[in-house]
Order: sequence, then structure tokens, then C-alpha cells
Amino acid sequence: MTGAKGQLGRDVVDAYLDGGVHDVVALGHAELDVAVEADVFAAVRDHEPDLVVHCAAWTNVDGCEDDPRRAHQVNALGSWWVARACDLVDAELVAISTDYVFDGRATRPYTEFDTVAPISAYGRSKAAGEALIRQTLPRHHIVRTAWVVGARGNNFVRTMLRVGREQGAARVVDDQFGAPTYTRDLADAIRQVASSGRYGTWHRTNRGQCSWFDVAAATFELAGIEVDLAPMASRELDRPAPRPAWSVLDHTHAEAAGLTPMPEWRDALARLLAELGDLAVAEPST
Repeated sequence: MTGAKGQLGRDVVDAYLDGGVHDVVALGHAELDVAVEADVFAAVRDHEPDLVVHCAAWTNVDGCEDDPRRAHQVNALGSWWVARACDLVDAELVAISTDYVFDGRATRPYTEFDTVAPISAYGRSKAAGEALIRQTLPRHHIVRTAWVVGARGNNFVRTMLRVGREQGAARVVDDQFGAPTYTRDLADAIRQVASSGRYGTWHRTNRGQCSWFDVAAATFELAGIEVDLAPMASRELDRPAPRPAWSVLDHTHAEAAGLTPMPEWRDALARLLAELGDLAVAEPST
């Protein structure tokens, strides 16, 4: 798999190692830069996989806005190189995509069949990657997700815990809506999609919908931290890249096709916080 050292990649590796029935080749960026075409083909030829889970991406949304050429090289062309290499050895591909392929102007959850209309360089690069995969490799699964949070990476929940504990106050946007997706749950969903034999595009997030403000409030409540929490508008952040205001993804198609419904987001958040607590206990003090 690619991107094996990222917050999602690590949990995907764990999901496949669980039970000891899979041989897993876990390649992080240090072992494989997917933006280098020759290296991608060399890695696939060396390992001859039956399945590639492609988690590698440049997910710095504002960084992508400042350097759209690099965003395209990594997220679009990198996905193309992986898909072409999979075709070379007759391997299946699971590629991770994002809610950012949509413009966020919908008034209902996005389905897999809604027209993509990205509003940022990151979203455009991921939409291009999807298109290149579809035109290159019939045996593909594209898994779109949103608001990914895990115990082993930088993300919104970990930032809120730090800010809440250090400052006792936080202002959080209340005009962007989606659902936080716990990497453990997403890794299990990816493994199920990969073994389903059902090729195509799938939406996989934890169930329900909320704002980032709601996620912050639930994080502080479940963690038992008293924080002076106030709402703010997205425009106040003045970030280089626009964010979709509506990132709620519909699961009807996936569940009707037999994929297991993912847990509700508050349940997932509680389990993430428990994992973070376990990690804090396990880490030696410095």
C-alpha cells in the first residue's frame, strides 16, 4: 500500500495485519514517492501485489492552493501512475478520495453520482486523480471520505484537545457541515470494499451530520474538559483555499449494495478519544 505511514495508512495496515492472513507491503513516502512515475512502476514490479490500497496524497489544502502544480503531480498524476502500474500486474486498486471534489453548495447529502465541481486546487487534483483511475483501470474502487480523524496524525480533534487544555477557550466554525470519520472505522470499511468485488465509487464516512462546532463541543464534553467555546464564521479564518460548506456524503448506494453501515460519528469520536487516552498512558513522559 502507499501512504502507509499516514494517519489513515497506519490503521489500514493494522486492519490488514489483523488475523495474520495477509502479506502486507507498507510503503510510506520515504519508501515510495508516488509523484515519481518510475518509482511507482518499480515498486509494483518488485512486489507484484494482488491489491494496492492507495492512501498517499498531499492533503495540505492550503499548501495545494499555493502550489497547484505539485498538487496535480501528487494527487492526480500519482494516482494515474499507481493505476497504470496496477494494470501492468493485473492488481486491483482501492484509491482514497475526498468530499472536496464537490463544491459544498448542496442541500442534501452528496451521492456517488452527483457531478463533481471542486472549488480548490486540492479538490481539482483529487477529482482529476479519480478521472484518471477510471479511464485506466477497470478493477478499481474509489472510496470518498471526509473529515478524517485518527489517533496517529494531526487532525481537528487532536487540535481541539490541545487548544482546550492549553488555552481553555476556542472559537470554531459553525457553518461547515459533514461528519468526522474515524480512521479505524474507515480502515475496516476500506477492507470490506476491497474484498467486495464491487468496483466503482463509494462514499464511506461515519454516519450522521454536524458542524465543526458540534464536533468541538462533543470532543470537550466526552473528554471532560471545560472550555469557553464560541462559534465563528468560516470567512473569519481568511484561508488561502476555500472549503466546501456542505460535506455530508450519502451512504444509500453503498448500503443498498451490501456494504456495512459505518458507526455514528459520536460513537466513533468516543472510541477515538479512548484510543488517544490509551496512547497517552503508553507513551513515556519526557
